[in-house]
Amino acid sequence: MSQQHLPIYSIHNLKESRFLPKDFMADHFPHYLEEHKDLRFPHKHSFYQLVYFTGGRGSHSIDFVHFPVEPGQLYFMIPGQVHSWDFEGQPDGFIVNFSEQYLSDFLANPRYLEQFTFFSGIVQEQVIVLPESVWPALQDLFEEIVHEGNAAAALKDDMARTALVQLFILVSRHTGVDTTKQTTNYNTVVLRNFQKLIDQHYKEKKLTKDYAAMLYITPNHLNALCKDVTGRSAGELIRDRVLLEAKRLLVNARLSISQIATELQFMDNSYFSKFFKKYEGQTPEVFRKQHVKS
Repeated sequence: MSQQHLPIYSIHNLKESRFLPKDFMADHFPHYLEEHKDLRFPHKHSFYQLVYFTGGRGSHSIDFVHFPVEPGQLYFMIPGQVHSWDFEGQPDGFIVNFSEQYLSDFLANPRYLEQFTFFSGIVQEQVIVLPESVWPALQDLFEEIVHEGNAAAALKDDMARTALVQLFILVSRHTGVDTTKQTTNYNTVVLRNFQKLIDQHYKEKKLTKDYAAMLYITPNHLNALCKDVTGRSAGELIRDRVLLEAKRLLVNARLSISQIATELQFMDNSYFSKFFKKYEGQTPEVFRKQHVKS
């Protein structure tokens, strides 16, 4: 790992089949792990991923937040997040990988996924443990997705997409979030737009006033809105995104600390190191040693 760039996997890289489109794949988890043994190391995806554990032990991490594996746990990942896992023995369950295009080709609303909080990119909302009463219905949906996704029958992709949407709705009902209110709430819409702007500009724009201007609101209004919805200030959300990208880059052992500082547009290596230590509690070098496996 220390001699390679951080891998970024596409669905096309993972599996090719004359029946399988490049933007979708579904499998039983043990078979998937057998075919992709190297995925236990930190890596990125260019696609959405959901994994449902029906058995097994160990841990997995999304953007350096760790979770224990347990039956009934379902996790969702969005493109660009760093992921790794460390299992004890052989876990069981299902895995589905799909691109945004795979669903937008099927749905009239191209922003359909945005109403589900588990696709928000906020790690704490992406890992869900569902009650046992839901497990049978969830397992049936995953079995259908795997079956249709790997079939050669007519309209098999539409069947797989339909089952995916049913799965999202089923899980959403058990998270206690009203997605209708979530989608139409003014503060939520502004926050989502703010987060999108951060993703686009976090390297060159690190001040709240810059984003407030792009959103046509005052910095005080943006701060109040962010604290109301997330409990954190706008400045903290910007800083957290810079810190997250620093962590993602540090896992790439071929990039020097100086190169990362330049990439994130810090004045110099020293300023970047002080920033990282202040908010992460350790130096970039120590973080790298903890997360890069030789």
